[in-house]
Amino acid sequence: MTHKDHLLPTTVVGSYVQPDWLVDRTMLKAMVPPRVRAREIWQIPPDQLEDAQDAATLAAIHDMERAGIDIITDGEIRRESYSNRFATALSGIDLDNPAEVPGRSGKSNIVPRITGPIRRTGPVEVRDVEFLRANTDRLIKITLPGPFTMTQTAVDEHYGDDEACAMDFAAAVNEEVRDLFAAGADVVQLDEPWMQAKPEKAKQYAVKVINRALEGAAGTTAVHMCFGYAHAVKNKPSGYSFLPELAACSADQISIEAAQPGLDAAALEALMAKKIIVGVLDLADTNVETAALVADRIRAALKYLPAEQVLVAPDCGMKYLSRATAFGKLKALAEGAAIVRAELAG
Repeated sequence: MTHKDHLLPTTVVGSYVQPDWLVDRTMLKAMVPPRVRAREIWQIPPDQLEDAQDAATLAAIHDMERAGIDIITDGEIRRESYSNRFATALSGIDLDNPAEVPGRSGKSNIVPRITGPIRRTGPVEVRDVEFLRANTDRLIKITLPGPFTMTQTAVDEHYGDDEACAMDFAAAVNEEVRDLFAAGADVVQLDEPWMQAKPEKAKQYAVKVINRALEGAAGTTAVHMCFGYAHAVKNKPSGYSFLPELAACSADQISIEAAQPGLDAAALEALMAKKIIVGVLDLADTNVETAALVADRIRAALKYLPAEQVLVAPDCGMKYLSRATAFGKLKALAEGAAIVRAELAG
């Protein structure tokens, strides 16, 4: 059964757990999410890496299907972070001479240096979608870093104007979005956590560049915004500094985290025109939620939103969890949604 058949479809935000035979998880957890390439995390020789990533992706797909998730991803198994696979594939980026900036967690981060016009020179994630589509009959979602976030996580030495830089990132994202839908994606999601980190700049032009990135999209689109990975950010605010503004963006769905920060679900009323992907799994808690607790968190959202507008998911990507914990949480997600779905039916 898919989300076309029932209320409260379940999905994931993006990443799933990369196995420790594939990546050095100790190294991965010790670094901030890389913006430039971090090839040193891979445990497999380069000439065997794609086959190994394919095998791990199949395992992630199987876990999401077994857990009962309706709309799955490829687990972002081939990525060192949510953003760097796409961002570092663009021209105009000097990867050999990166820059250093403060990160959201307070640690310094090595980031791309922009030295020329940002352009997409070819498909980046199309094979990822084709592989996922060939190996599941579920609805599928693929994620891309959003143009605002890529602008904020790079050092611009070419444009001298954040908005102009973001618009070129948006044009590159748009070309990829169109190709991802053509390759079989049902949902394409833009990850835009830095709208929350830089709300004043976001209010100036984030919606404009998101709309440019999603222009002409041939399927369902989503925007994800969070406070940062639970692995890195422990104390999160209970409200967003940039959220109602997304009512004006062209995305069909807005994905937010609500479980770990204890978000007041009343904030969701500002987005009544959108479908909302509500985070109901706290990824800072290594204990697996009960289905009853998940159901309670879903009911909290339904006080402010009609069930027809709600999808449910983890707060954010799951890559920093153990596989057993991640699978257990996804299973609880599916079971909790089923509880509330049954209540709504009767």
